Amino acid sequence: ELVRGGVKVFCVAPGSRSTPLALAADRHPTARVVVCIDERSLAFYALGVGKGSGRAAAVITSSGTAVANLLPAAVEAHESCCPLLLITADRPPEMRDTGANQTIDQTKIFGSFA
Repeated sequence: ELVRGGVKVFCVAPGSRSTPLALAADRHPTARVVVCIDERSLAFYALGVGKGSGRAAAVITSSGTAVANLLPAAVEAHESCCPLLLITADRPPEMRDTGANQTIDQTKIFGSFA
């Protein structure tokens, strides 16, 4: 659906929670997948794709602090009116506040910038 909607570049920061999304992008015959383990750098790369092409690139990440690393690029995209699509995995809500790995409240993490 995203490719049909115009997304051509998928920027993936690998993680177990986001693996199904990453594999779907990788298996699409016309999607271009860029992989980077640093979420912040990857989000800014996607922002550059958006600024250069006028089309949003999709960033796919796992959950928790990986999502928090996307905030600087989300702010920049918002302030520069640049398209950017952030697709993040999440842990089940009942895992919050239990000390579970990669579990934070992501509900409004981007605030007014999303």
